[in-house]
Amino acid sequence: MAEPSRLSVFRIIGPGILLAATGVGAGDLLTSTIAGSEAGLSVLWAVAAGVVLKWALCEGIARWHLATESTVLEGWAWRLGRWIRWVFLGYLLLFTMIVGGALISACGVAGSGFLPLGSPDVSKTIWGVLHSIAGYLLVRYGSFRLFEKLMAVCIGVMFVTVLGTAVLMQPGWSAVAQGFVPSIPPQGTSWLIAVIGGVGGTVTLLSYGYWIREEGRSGQEGVRICRIDLAAAYAVTALFGFSVIIIGSQLKIEGQGAVLALQLADQLALTLGDWGRPVFLAGFWGAVFSSLLGVWQSIPYMFADFMELRRGLQPGVRRNTDLRASSAYRNYLLAIATLPILFLWTPVRTIQLVYGVVAAMFLPLLALTLLIMNNRKRWVGSDFQSPWPVNAILGSGLVLFAYVAALEIYDLLFG
Repeated sequence: MAEPSRLSVFRIIGPGILLAATGVGAGDLLTSTIAGSEAGLSVLWAVAAGVVLKWALCEGIARWHLATESTVLEGWAWRLGRWIRWVFLGYLLLFTMIVGGALISACGVAGSGFLPLGSPDVSKTIWGVLHSIAGYLLVRYGSFRLFEKLMAVCIGVMFVTVLGTAVLMQPGWSAVAQGFVPSIPPQGTSWLIAVIGGVGGTVTLLSYGYWIREEGRSGQEGVRICRIDLAAAYAVTALFGFSVIIIGSQLKIEGQGAVLALQLADQLALTLGDWGRPVFLAGFWGAVFSSLLGVWQSIPYMFADFMELRRGLQPGVRRNTDLRASSAYRNYLLAIATLPILFLWTPVRTIQLVYGVVAAMFLPLLALTLLIMNNRKRWVGSDFQSPWPVNAILGSGLVLFAYVAALEIYDLLFG
């Protein structure tokens, strides 16, 4: 009887594991580490604030799915107007190219850290392409259960190595505790904003709805399970965020980009001994490859969903629920595994500018639309209306994300 018990527990927290593994990538790891180096432990509370906000967003996504048996993208198109799906498609295409290229590059750096193949640029390219191909083959020909297990292994490696490294660095635990008291560091609000907005992902939050559909969740019981699932997911995300800030606070960091991970690994070797380097690189690899796998598997769902909506189906009409079997899903998976490779060599300053503006708008857009959709009794029913604590968190997040968006847009256009 032990095996069914283990299986039931995994099925409860499975989508949350996928969410945590996908949401924590190279950007989160490096941003939080640099934040710890620049602002110290005073930004620890920002990680806690960020995961609470992301938990509320994902709870809202799950609530809509379970109340209406439709995706958030469907809800946007059917309830708020078709225009919003075209805005989202533009964001999705930019996300695919920029984030896809960044993940391929980061996986290339991780592979080069373990086994260099020629010059640094050549080695990064070879390892990056190999990781992208591996991700494509695993998603295209592997089952959803295999995907879940691989993600669980990656996040296990990431969690154990990074958390263990933070503990072994023996920070001052009283100073760590003080870091959870909300305060603004001497460097200003920029690092607080970066940590709160960056922890746990952006567009990949929408993936959670597709994953709970794969698990067959439904009804009020599904909402309860999702809350437990998301609590576990963001507890892992929070501990990871705390750990990398602690690591960063103990190191002097210079440089930028994914290659910064190699510099971090070298510094840890000096601090912890020779074994510190491979241990941290293993954690970095777990973070970036799980994120690549998660993005490769989940983003094509959204494109396939968009293509289904173009058929003009209305609410209540049964749609193709097996999006992974559609040609749109498979074609987009091939595109995301290949086209972003061009960004390993191509300057992308203009596209990054446009992407930065659109990305800055996504989180407040998501928070606002969830507040609207999940509080309409006629749309979700009285049993599924969003409770006031979740509304309060989403409202606070909306204000915060709108402020962040305004700052990012101003810096990009006038900075």
